[in-house]
Amino acid sequence: MTPIHVNDPEDPRIAAFRDVRERDLTGRQGLFIAEGEVVLRVLASEASRCTPASVLIAEKRLENLRELLERLPGDVPVHVASQAVLNAVAGFDLHRGILALGCKPEPLEPEALLDSLPERAVAVVASGIGNHDNMGGLFRNAAAFGAGAVLLDQTCCDPFYRKAIRVSVGAVLRTPMATGLDVEAMIELLRGRGFEVLALTPAAEQTLAELKPGKRTALLLGSEGPGLPREIIARCRPVGIRMAGGFDSLNVATTSAVALHHLTTAGAG
Repeated sequence: MTPIHVNDPEDPRIAAFRDVRERDLTGRQGLFIAEGEVVLRVLASEASRCTPASVLIAEKRLENLRELLERLPGDVPVHVASQAVLNAVAGFDLHRGILALGCKPEPLEPEALLDSLPERAVAVVASGIGNHDNMGGLFRNAAAFGAGAVLLDQTCCDPFYRKAIRVSVGAVLRTPMATGLDVEAMIELLRGRGFEVLALTPAAEQTLAELKPGKRTALLLGSEGPGLPREIIARCRPVGIRMAGGFDSLNVATTSAVALHHLTTAGAG
């Protein structure tokens, strides 16, 4: 690894990193920005489904990260700049001092993804999740509790948005997923692969605590506020989380953590 020193924020070699926030909103043609050491370590690991393309770090971080950077493929350039240049490139104060450009993995067909799962499996299905913090939280929880796949419908936000990746602590980069799907088609596909599809809703008569999951379970989550449409819930097994104090719902990422913990620890029938 030979660091490439950059002194000008307009240097064309780091053009892909420029104006991070604005370009996050318009997409990067199959690329994404990873921010921070934790996410960079995931991107560089064998567990990652993504590949690193370029790195830009602050000079003060170079020595502490040298061992990690030397494990990157030899064709991945490592650019080093002062904190001031880094901030000018990003368009904001980049306190972590680490940016990486990564390549998204090849899209997975949902049928092949589900067929690749073992006999006993849990999948996370999301519809209408537009908040990047919640999206990152879903992926973090899916990875933490051993969900085998995440399926996203066409109304969900991009999980490769920089903030979603950061909140997921890199789980987005390593979790098998299928995106851009139709929620009704996903339900039927899951059923055809032996999954019982649970719809999380406060209106459910059955509570999560009463549920004994089977060998294959899919957890369907909707957006905060409106939640899942009634016609979608009717196609699934409605399940709710009992609460106190007049509350009827949780943040969707928190809901996923509670439900996934139960599904992966309660035992199969």
